[in-house]
Order: sequence, then structure tokens, then C-alpha cells
Amino acid sequence: MNKIVNIEEMKIREIEKEYPFALSFFENNNLEIAGHEEKTFDEYLNNFSEEEIEEWAIDTEKIRIDFMEYISEMLEFLGLEKDDTVESLSIIGGRDKSGKDESFGTLTINKSEIISIVGATGSGKSRLLADIEWTANKDTPTGRSILINGELPDKKWRFSSSNKLVAQLSQNMNFVMDLTVREFIELHAESRMVENQEVVVARIIEAANHLAGEKFDLETPVTSLSGGQSRALMIADTAILSTSPIVLIDEIENAGIDRKKALNLLINEDKIVLMATHDPSLALMADKRIVIKNGGIDKVIETDSKEKEMLVELEKIDKIIGKMRADLRSGKTIEKI
Repeated sequence: MNKIVNIEEMKIREIEKEYPFALSFFENNNLEIAGHEEKTFDEYLNNFSEEEIEEWAIDTEKIRIDFMEYISEMLEFLGLEKDDTVESLSIIGGRDKSGKDESFGTLTINKSEIISIVGATGSGKSRLLADIEWTANKDTPTGRSILINGELPDKKWRFSSSNKLVAQLSQNMNFVMDLTVREFIELHAESRMVENQEVVVARIIEAANHLAGEKFDLETPVTSLSGGQSRALMIADTAILSTSPIVLIDEIENAGIDRKKALNLLINEDKIVLMATHDPSLALMADKRIVIKNGGIDKVIETDSKEKEMLVELEKIDKIIGKMRADLRSGKTIEKI
């Protein structure tokens, strides 16, 4: 249901609360709304006398139309339309580098699912991620098609700079802005018109420090964050603040963060997560894995109970290696396992 269907029935007080950016419209159009908060916008416009309309050349119908368009455009710009909910992503097979058809048919990924993408370096993992990000429609080298909620996606997902279907987290992430962590998060929160900014900022820094190997605080300059800390901040920010329903991750294994916690954070925020990885633990954490060969999807494997048992053993090994890494960093000697 479109978010602005009932705006004509809302009082100005309710409009200000629901759409705080409406205040800019009122100010830019010299509309003095003080004292009229309990009226609807139409009632406010009908309040002008004939003398005022003539003296100030007020076109109430044009103002009414402009206001509705302004609200609609701002919601689109901010990616806040309620009817943009993504419940599923479907990949329809194309072809590999040799022109051979991908035989898996259609793969549908639902909200809160994790899919790993595995294959040799240069096999085509990044091409699959690009097809998803660009909502391919048989117009990329692979000939694949991407469906959103079982349908061909709206063109805005591809061509709009504001309606982001996908948030992509790359292995290398460096900040160049002269901001503190607090300022960085607050800017993003303000751009999303988030209420209770202090609560959101605190939640993001807490989540980021839950992922990072070494904690940092809100006054830390973003340019001084380590690679792992930067990645932890961006994953927490993406999970909690980003409106993008799909997250693409490239080689999270080298990020210096708690990988399992990162994935759990993302799916708990109802994201669809796809990650290209060479790490067996990450591959088995996924619900399914896509195997890429020669630029095409060779097969889709569902992670079964035996592999989940193997994952438990791999996690034990990871803990041992993690402890060794921590000991080395703190100047301790490695003891016998």
C-alpha cells in the first residue's frame, strides 16, 4: 500500500511527525502553519480569504498538487515507500562462457536466507553479484534474468541513485572523510529521517564492536579505523540503517571480524544475504551454495545435516586458530594444542 494514500486525511501535526521533511516545503513556499496544526492541509489552504488569494497570487490547487508530488518524490528519494518490500529474489539461468545453458532453472532466495557463492578465482562469482545488483534482464554477458518477488523488477532499481536494491560490501574498504564515527552514523541517520537518532547510533556502535576484533568508540575518526573495524562499522550500518533489502558480500573471510555474528546480524534484520567466499566455514553457514564454473552456475547445493555437523568441527578449529592469533598479537608464545 502506498505510504501517502491517506495524507489528505492527516492533520498538519500528523504530517509533520510522519514526514518531517514537509517542513521544508512549508518554509520554501512561505506557508505559515503555526496555529493550524489541527487542520488537514486542504483545510489550511481553504482558510485563505479571497483578498489574501488575490493580493498574494495564491494558487491553492497548484500548492496542493505540488505538495503531494513533493512528499512522493522525497519518499522515493529516501527509499521509504512501503510497497518496496522485497520478500524474494529469483535468478533465472542464462549461459556460461562457452554458451552452454545453465541447467539449474530458477533459484529463488527468500528474506533472511544466506546463500554462499563458491568457485575458483576468475570463475565468475563477481559476474553473478553484478547481475543481481543490475537486476539483469537477459542483457548482460550471462543472459541471466533477475526477478524481485517473482516479477520483473521496476526499472528504478537499476537506474535510480536513491532506490538501492543492493548494498555491496567489498573486501577493501577505506574511509576518506574527515569525520568521527558518530558524525558518520548521524549523517546516514539524518539522510534516512530516522527518529531517535541517539538510540540508533548507540545500537550501531554496539553491533559494530560486537563484530570487531578491537573495540572503538564514537569519537574515533573513521580514517583511523583498521580494515576490520571499518568492515564491522559498515556491516552494522548496513544491517540497521540501510534500506537495501539485499546484501552482497565479497570475501568476508579476510575482514578481521566475527563472521558468524556478522551474518546473524544481517539476517536478523530481514536481509537477503549472498556472499562470494573461499572459506569452507562460511560456505557451510549458508542455507545453500551456488557453485560457479566457467562463468556459469554449475549447480546449487543445499547444505544438509552432515555438512552442518562438519561445520561444528570447523568452528572448533576456527576457535583454536583465533586464540592463537590473539596470543600472537598480545605477545604470548604459542602453546601446544
